[in-house]
Amino acid sequence: GRHVVACPRGSLATFERGETAWPEPWQGQARLAILFRLGDMPEPAIWFLALPPDEQGMLAPAQRDAFINRLLETLGRAVSQVGREETADVDHLMKDNPLAFTPDITFQAMLNARATYASALPASQHLEPVEAYLSGQQTIDWQALGLQGIADYVIRLDTPTADALALRIPQLPVSVIHSLCYCLEHQPLSEALIDALRTRGEQAASSGDLETLCACVRSVGSSAPAFAGDWYTNLLNDSAACGPDLMAAIAGRGWPLLEDAERLPLFLQRLAEDERSHFAAVVRDIALIPRLRLPVMLTLRDAPAGSAIQSRLSAMQPNQKG
Repeated sequence: GRHVVACPRGSLATFERGETAWPEPWQGQARLAILFRLGDMPEPAIWFLALPPDEQGMLAPAQRDAFINRLLETLGRAVSQVGREETADVDHLMKDNPLAFTPDITFQAMLNARATYASALPASQHLEPVEAYLSGQQTIDWQALGLQGIADYVIRLDTPTADALALRIPQLPVSVIHSLCYCLEHQPLSEALIDALRTRGEQAASSGDLETLCACVRSVGSSAPAFAGDWYTNLLNDSAACGPDLMAAIAGRGWPLLEDAERLPLFLQRLAEDERSHFAAVVRDIALIPRLRLPVMLTLRDAPAGSAIQSRLSAMQPNQKG
Protein backbone atom coordinates (compact mmCIF):
# COMPACT_ATOMS: atom_id res chain seq x y z
CA GLY A 1 0.00 0.00 0.00
CA ARG A 2 1.78 3.07 1.26
CA HIS A 3 5.04 1.19 1.80
CA VAL A 4 6.56 -2.10 0.73
CA VAL A 5 6.74 -3.79 4.13
CA ALA A 6 6.12 -7.29 5.39
CA CYS A 7 2.59 -7.98 6.57
CA PRO A 8 2.51 -10.27 9.64
CA ARG A 9 0.11 -13.18 9.25
CA GLY A 10 -1.64 -12.09 12.43
CA SER A 11 -2.40 -8.64 11.00
CA LEU A 12 -3.81 -10.14 7.81
CA ALA A 13 -5.86 -12.67 9.80
CA THR A 14 -7.48 -10.09 12.07
CA PHE A 15 -8.25 -7.87 9.08
CA GLU A 16 -9.74 -10.82 7.20
CA ARG A 17 -11.93 -11.68 10.20
CA GLY A 18 -13.19 -8.11 10.39
CA GLU A 19 -11.57 -7.45 13.76
CA THR A 20 -9.11 -4.71 12.80
CA ALA A 21 -8.75 -2.06 10.12
CA TRP A 22 -6.06 -2.29 7.46
CA PRO A 23 -2.97 -0.53 8.92
CA GLU A 24 -1.81 1.28 5.76
CA PRO A 25 -4.66 1.90 3.30
CA TRP A 26 -3.74 3.57 0.02
CA GLN A 27 -6.20 5.26 -2.34
CA GLY A 28 -9.05 3.79 -0.32
CA GLN A 29 -7.79 0.23 -0.70
CA ALA A 30 -6.03 -2.42 1.35
CA ARG A 31 -3.25 -3.37 -1.06
CA LEU A 32 -1.09 -6.42 -0.62
CA ALA A 33 1.24 -8.64 -2.60
CA ILE A 34 1.18 -12.40 -2.13
CA LEU A 35 4.19 -14.50 -3.15
CA PHE A 36 3.74 -18.25 -3.30
CA ARG A 37 4.60 -21.47 -5.08
CA LEU A 38 2.02 -24.00 -6.18
CA GLY A 39 3.12 -27.54 -6.89
CA ASP A 40 6.29 -27.65 -8.99
CA MET A 41 6.20 -24.06 -10.21
CA PRO A 42 9.80 -23.10 -11.07
CA GLU A 43 9.34 -19.47 -10.05
CA PRO A 44 7.12 -18.01 -7.33
CA ALA A 45 3.87 -16.45 -8.47
CA ILE A 46 2.99 -12.95 -7.30
CA TRP A 47 -0.55 -11.69 -6.87
CA PHE A 48 -1.29 -8.03 -6.29
CA LEU A 49 -4.65 -7.62 -4.60
CA ALA A 50 -6.51 -4.43 -3.69
CA LEU A 51 -9.18 -5.33 -1.16
CA PRO A 52 -11.99 -2.79 -0.65
CA PRO A 53 -12.39 -1.62 2.96
CA ASP A 54 -15.46 0.16 4.28
CA GLU A 55 -15.52 3.72 5.62
CA GLN A 56 -14.01 2.47 8.90
CA GLY A 57 -11.12 0.77 7.12
CA MET A 58 -12.54 -2.72 7.82
CA LEU A 59 -12.74 -5.39 5.14
CA ALA A 60 -15.81 -5.26 2.90
CA PRO A 61 -16.39 -9.01 2.46
CA ALA A 62 -18.43 -9.30 -0.77
CA GLN A 63 -15.58 -9.01 -3.29
CA ARG A 64 -13.29 -11.03 -1.01
CA ASP A 65 -15.81 -13.87 -0.97
CA ALA A 66 -16.17 -13.79 -4.77
CA PHE A 67 -12.39 -13.99 -5.13
CA ILE A 68 -12.13 -16.90 -2.68
CA ASN A 69 -14.85 -18.83 -4.52
CA ARG A 70 -13.08 -18.30 -7.81
CA LEU A 71 -9.77 -19.33 -6.21
CA LEU A 72 -11.25 -22.56 -4.84
CA GLU A 73 -12.65 -23.47 -8.26
CA THR A 74 -9.30 -22.86 -9.93
CA LEU A 75 -7.31 -24.79 -7.33
CA GLY A 76 -9.81 -27.62 -7.56
CA ARG A 77 -9.04 -27.94 -11.25
CA ALA A 78 -5.31 -27.59 -10.61
CA VAL A 79 -5.19 -30.55 -8.22
CA SER A 80 -5.31 -33.00 -11.12
CA GLN A 81 -3.00 -30.96 -13.36
CA VAL A 82 0.74 -30.47 -13.40
CA GLY A 83 3.34 -28.27 -15.01
CA ARG A 84 2.44 -25.47 -17.36
CA GLU A 85 -1.29 -26.05 -17.33
CA GLU A 86 -1.37 -25.66 -13.55
CA THR A 87 0.60 -22.42 -13.69
CA ALA A 88 -1.55 -21.10 -16.51
CA ASP A 89 -4.70 -21.76 -14.47
CA VAL A 90 -3.29 -19.84 -11.51
CA ASP A 91 -2.21 -16.96 -13.76
CA HIS A 92 -5.63 -16.92 -15.41
CA LEU A 93 -7.21 -16.40 -12.00
CA MET A 94 -5.79 -12.87 -11.87
CA LYS A 95 -6.87 -11.87 -15.38
CA ASP A 96 -9.94 -9.65 -15.48
CA ASN A 97 -9.98 -9.86 -11.69
CA PRO A 98 -11.54 -6.73 -10.16
CA LEU A 99 -9.24 -7.04 -7.14
CA ALA A 100 -6.02 -7.21 -9.17
CA PHE A 101 -3.81 -4.17 -9.68
CA THR A 102 -0.33 -3.40 -11.00
CA PRO A 103 1.94 -1.40 -8.68
CA ASP A 104 4.40 1.11 -10.08
CA ILE A 105 7.86 -0.06 -11.09
CA THR A 106 9.57 1.18 -7.92
CA PHE A 107 7.17 -0.81 -5.74
CA GLN A 108 7.77 -3.87 -7.92
CA ALA A 109 11.54 -3.44 -7.65
CA MET A 110 11.38 -3.04 -3.86
CA LEU A 111 9.09 -6.05 -3.52
CA ASN A 112 11.46 -8.21 -5.56
CA ALA A 113 14.46 -6.96 -3.57
CA ARG A 114 12.79 -7.60 -0.22
CA ALA A 115 11.51 -11.03 -1.24
CA THR A 116 14.85 -12.27 -2.58
CA TYR A 117 16.75 -10.89 0.41
CA ALA A 118 14.31 -12.44 2.91
CA SER A 119 14.58 -15.78 1.08
CA ALA A 120 18.41 -15.64 1.03
CA LEU A 121 18.35 -15.63 -2.78
CA PRO A 122 20.95 -13.78 -4.87
CA ALA A 123 20.34 -10.14 -5.70
CA SER A 124 19.91 -9.04 -9.29
CA GLN A 125 22.88 -8.53 -11.59
CA HIS A 126 22.29 -4.78 -11.28
CA LEU A 127 23.38 -4.62 -7.63
CA GLU A 128 27.14 -4.73 -8.20
CA PRO A 129 27.40 -1.67 -10.47
CA VAL A 130 25.07 0.28 -8.15
CA GLU A 131 27.28 -0.57 -5.16
CA ALA A 132 30.37 0.47 -7.08
CA TYR A 133 28.81 3.75 -8.18
CA LEU A 134 27.17 4.79 -4.91
CA SER A 135 30.27 3.93 -2.88
CA GLY A 136 32.37 6.11 -5.17
CA GLN A 137 34.79 3.25 -5.82
CA GLN A 138 34.17 3.20 -9.55
CA THR A 139 33.16 5.73 -12.18
CA ILE A 140 30.14 4.40 -14.03
CA ASP A 141 27.69 6.06 -16.37
CA TRP A 142 24.82 6.63 -13.95
CA GLN A 143 22.33 6.29 -16.80
CA ALA A 144 23.25 2.59 -17.00
CA LEU A 145 22.20 1.92 -13.41
CA GLY A 146 19.15 -0.31 -13.08
CA LEU A 147 16.29 0.50 -10.72
CA GLN A 148 16.31 -3.10 -9.49
CA GLY A 149 19.95 -2.68 -8.50
CA ILE A 150 19.12 0.45 -6.50
CA ALA A 151 16.29 -1.43 -4.75
CA ASP A 152 18.62 -4.35 -3.95
CA TYR A 153 21.16 -1.87 -2.59
CA VAL A 154 18.61 -0.11 -0.36
CA ILE A 155 17.31 -3.37 1.13
CA ARG A 156 20.87 -4.24 2.18
CA LEU A 157 21.60 -0.78 3.59
CA ASP A 158 23.17 -1.11 7.04
CA THR A 159 24.24 1.88 9.12
CA PRO A 160 27.91 2.01 7.98
CA THR A 161 26.86 1.81 4.33
CA ALA A 162 24.14 4.42 4.88
CA ASP A 163 26.64 6.77 6.52
CA ALA A 164 28.99 6.32 3.57
CA LEU A 165 26.12 6.97 1.16
CA ALA A 166 25.38 10.20 3.02
CA LEU A 167 28.75 11.53 1.87
CA ARG A 168 27.80 10.85 -1.75
CA ILE A 169 24.36 12.49 -1.67
CA PRO A 170 25.62 16.01 -2.56
CA GLN A 171 27.33 14.77 -5.75
CA LEU A 172 24.64 12.49 -7.13
CA PRO A 173 22.77 13.53 -10.31
CA VAL A 174 19.15 14.54 -9.85
CA SER A 175 17.80 11.46 -11.66
CA VAL A 176 19.78 9.15 -9.37
CA ILE A 177 18.59 11.06 -6.29
CA HIS A 178 14.97 10.62 -7.36
CA SER A 179 15.25 6.86 -7.96
CA LEU A 180 17.21 6.43 -4.73
CA CYS A 181 14.71 8.44 -2.67
CA TYR A 182 11.73 6.50 -4.00
CA CYS A 183 13.40 3.31 -2.77
CA LEU A 184 14.64 4.74 0.53
CA GLU A 185 11.14 5.83 1.54
CA HIS A 186 10.21 2.24 2.35
CA GLN A 187 12.48 1.85 5.38
CA PRO A 188 14.03 3.76 8.30
CA LEU A 189 17.30 5.56 7.60
CA SER A 190 20.34 6.50 9.65
CA GLU A 191 20.65 9.96 11.14
CA ALA A 192 23.59 10.85 8.89
CA LEU A 193 21.69 9.87 5.75
CA ILE A 194 18.61 11.80 6.86
CA ASP A 195 20.75 14.91 7.42
CA ALA A 196 22.31 14.55 3.97
CA LEU A 197 18.92 14.15 2.28
CA ARG A 198 17.54 17.11 4.19
CA THR A 199 20.42 19.29 3.03
CA ARG A 200 20.00 18.13 -0.56
CA GLY A 201 16.26 18.75 -0.39
CA GLU A 202 16.64 22.25 1.04
CA GLN A 203 19.22 23.11 -1.61
CA ALA A 204 16.77 21.92 -4.26
CA ALA A 205 14.02 24.06 -2.74
CA SER A 206 16.21 27.16 -2.80
CA SER A 207 16.84 26.63 -6.52
CA GLY A 208 13.17 26.02 -7.29
CA ASP A 209 13.51 22.25 -7.81
CA LEU A 210 10.28 21.18 -6.12
CA GLU A 211 10.41 17.61 -7.44
CA THR A 212 13.74 16.90 -5.75
CA LEU A 213 12.58 18.53 -2.51
CA CYS A 214 9.51 16.29 -2.45
CA ALA A 215 11.59 13.21 -3.28
CA CYS A 216 13.88 13.93 -0.33
CA VAL A 217 10.89 14.59 1.94
CA ARG A 218 9.38 11.27 0.92
CA SER A 219 12.68 9.43 1.43
CA VAL A 220 12.75 10.05 5.21
CA GLY A 221 9.05 9.32 5.76
CA SER A 222 9.62 5.89 7.35
CA SER A 223 12.44 7.07 9.61
CA ALA A 224 12.43 7.69 13.35
CA PRO A 225 10.65 10.90 14.39
CA ALA A 226 13.63 11.80 16.56
CA PHE A 227 15.70 12.19 13.38
CA ALA A 228 13.23 13.13 10.64
CA GLY A 229 10.42 14.83 12.55
CA ASP A 230 12.27 18.09 13.08
CA TRP A 231 12.61 18.62 9.31
CA TYR A 232 8.90 18.07 8.77
CA THR A 233 8.09 20.52 11.57
CA ASN A 234 10.35 23.17 10.06
CA LEU A 235 8.80 22.70 6.62
CA LEU A 236 5.27 22.96 8.00
CA ASN A 237 6.21 26.11 9.90
CA ASP A 238 7.15 27.71 6.58
CA SER A 239 3.87 28.59 4.90
CA ALA A 240 5.67 29.43 1.65
CA ALA A 241 7.01 25.89 1.38
CA CYS A 242 3.71 24.10 1.92
CA GLY A 243 2.33 23.77 -1.59
CA PRO A 244 0.12 20.89 -2.76
CA ASP A 245 3.08 18.77 -3.93
CA LEU A 246 4.88 18.93 -0.60
CA MET A 247 1.68 18.25 1.33
CA ALA A 248 0.97 15.24 -0.88
CA ALA A 249 4.51 13.92 -0.27
CA ILE A 250 4.06 14.22 3.49
CA ALA A 251 0.59 12.66 3.54
CA GLY A 252 1.46 9.86 1.12
CA ARG A 253 4.84 8.73 2.44
CA GLY A 254 5.57 10.66 5.62
CA TRP A 255 2.29 10.01 7.39
CA PRO A 256 3.95 8.20 10.37
CA LEU A 257 5.61 11.50 11.25
CA LEU A 258 2.18 13.16 11.46
CA GLU A 259 1.41 11.10 14.55
CA ASP A 260 2.49 14.05 16.63
CA ALA A 261 0.55 16.57 18.71
CA GLU A 262 2.26 19.51 17.01
CA ARG A 263 2.82 18.37 13.42
CA LEU A 264 -0.66 16.99 12.68
CA PRO A 265 -2.59 20.20 13.51
CA LEU A 266 0.04 22.22 11.65
CA PHE A 267 -0.24 19.93 8.63
CA LEU A 268 -4.03 20.22 8.54
CA GLN A 269 -3.79 23.98 8.97
CA ARG A 270 -1.41 24.37 6.03
CA LEU A 271 -3.54 22.01 3.96
CA ALA A 272 -6.64 24.08 4.67
CA GLU A 273 -4.91 27.40 3.97
CA ASP A 274 -3.93 26.50 0.42
CA GLU A 275 -6.93 26.77 -1.90
CA ARG A 276 -5.12 24.58 -4.43
CA SER A 277 -5.14 21.59 -2.08
CA HIS A 278 -7.78 18.88 -2.13
CA PHE A 279 -8.49 19.25 1.57
CA ALA A 280 -11.40 16.82 1.85
CA ALA A 281 -9.65 14.09 -0.18
CA VAL A 282 -6.41 14.27 1.80
CA VAL A 283 -8.22 14.32 5.14
CA ARG A 284 -10.29 11.28 4.15
CA ASP A 285 -7.14 9.49 3.01
CA ILE A 286 -5.12 9.94 6.19
CA ALA A 287 -8.17 9.43 8.43
CA LEU A 288 -8.42 5.87 7.08
CA ILE A 289 -5.04 5.13 8.68
CA PRO A 290 -6.03 3.61 12.04
CA ARG A 291 -3.29 5.33 14.05
CA LEU A 292 -4.25 8.73 12.65
CA ARG A 293 -8.02 8.40 12.55
CA LEU A 294 -8.80 9.64 16.08
CA PRO A 295 -6.11 12.37 16.15
CA VAL A 296 -7.38 13.72 12.80
CA MET A 297 -10.99 13.75 14.01
CA LEU A 298 -10.06 15.47 17.28
CA THR A 299 -7.95 18.07 15.47
CA LEU A 300 -10.81 18.89 13.11
CA ARG A 301 -13.28 19.07 15.99
CA ASP A 302 -11.05 21.36 18.04
CA ALA A 303 -10.09 23.73 15.21
CA PRO A 304 -10.67 27.34 16.35
CA ALA A 305 -13.69 29.20 15.04
CA GLY A 306 -12.78 31.26 12.01
CA SER A 307 -9.72 29.15 11.24
CA ALA A 308 -8.91 27.89 7.73
CA ILE A 309 -9.78 24.37 8.89
CA GLN A 310 -13.22 25.45 10.06
CA SER A 311 -13.81 27.28 6.79
CA ARG A 312 -12.94 24.15 4.82
CA LEU A 313 -15.15 22.00 7.02
CA SER A 314 -18.06 24.40 6.55
CA ALA A 315 -17.61 24.28 2.80
CA MET A 316 -17.77 20.47 2.98
CA GLN A 317 -21.14 20.50 4.78
CA PRO A 318 -24.28 20.18 2.65
CA ASN A 319 -26.46 23.26 2.52
CA GLN A 320 -29.04 23.25 5.28
CA LYS A 321 -32.50 24.80 4.82
CA GLY A 322 -34.40 26.64 7.52
